[in-house]
Amino acid sequence: MQITLQQIVPIPLKDKFTRRGSDIWNQTIQFSKGEWIKIKAPSGTGKTTLVHILYKLRSDYEGTVTWNGKDLKQITGNSLAEMRQQNVSIIFQDLRLFPNLTVRENIEINRVLQQPVCESSAIDTMAATLGVTHILEQRAGLCSYGEQQRIAIIRSLVQPFDWLIMDEPFSHLDQDNINKAAALIAEECTKRNAGIILTDLEDDTHFNYTRFLNL
Repeated sequence: MQITLQQIVPIPLKDKFTRRGSDIWNQTIQFSKGEWIKIKAPSGTGKTTLVHILYKLRSDYEGTVTWNGKDLKQITGNSLAEMRQQNVSIIFQDLRLFPNLTVRENIEINRVLQQPVCESSAIDTMAATLGVTHILEQRAGLCSYGEQQRIAIIRSLVQPFDWLIMDEPFSHLDQDNINKAAALIAEECTKRNAGIILTDLEDDTHFNYTRFLNL
């Protein structure tokens, strides 16, 4: 799935984001499946705004975003739900887990919303890789933020996707856990020839990026 941005400017922040120097705001840019893209975005430049626009959580912007040539603002209802379930997975900065469901239930929801691409045993395998096996039956709201980040990573990987969008996915992980999580993400994205769009505050070497952009 190709994602295209044409002269995107968030309306509430229009005066700020029409400045020169951004590789994305007020530009025309295409993201093609299989690309691994790092977007460096200092605080206040609209990193989470961009992620929410790409996932159609907000539509208050000028310009056009297209998924496979179709205007994202025109994709609604069942069509939007299906494309999110089949084509675009996401790790939100605020994670958005269901606090009263167990860790396993949070992950399993994503796995079974559509035709599963992996067996339920994959949850246990990924949990072991990221060191969260011991909390699988615990309510997600009782987990530390670092544990919740690893849960959100696993949840994002058990559904089909052409693109994995990540908003500061490792902000509360130590280097050892970052290395494990990045390796797992790279493995799953490589299997699917899926693209990565990762936004963060600083430069990093988590992945073998094909493109670096500044917001």
